[in-house]
Amino acid sequence: MFQRPVLQVLRRFARHYSEGSTNLVLERSLNRVQLLGRVGQDPVLRQSEGKNPVTIFSMATNEMWRSGESDTSQQSDVSQRTTWHRISVFRPGLRDLAYQYVKKGARVFVEGKIDYGEYTDKNNVRRQATTIIAASFGVERRKVQWSHE
Repeated sequence: MFQRPVLQVLRRFARHYSEGSTNLVLERSLNRVQLLGRVGQDPVLRQSEGKNPVTIFSMATNEMWRSGESDTSQQSDVSQRTTWHRISVFRPGLRDLAYQYVKKGARVFVEGKIDYGEYTDKNNVRRQATTIIAASFGVERRKVQWSHE
């Protein structure tokens, strides 16, 4: 069903490689993440000496599924798993907008790339960190109206 569209997309990114060739072949690759979820804490603007400032916030995405005999049965239980993501915004204009408009509890769409890095914590222990480097984001500004009867 999806084979033809997938092949069309892959052809755009593929470069041919020959075993006998000594030429360097450059390939395109893709590192893209899209998240839709809720902000876990108000953003923090950080700047270390000699480094670019960055706005950082956490974001939760939820996955829900039914467990039981059938996905549509009334007897099935609904399970949920929350995954937390660290979002970093480096682009100057975007960084300032994120700091100003992203608030705890807001529903946010983030598009960017995933980055795996290391840092040394305050106890001098090396840690690994996974971060989403935001290229764009959108904040849902719709207010929920409650009806009181």
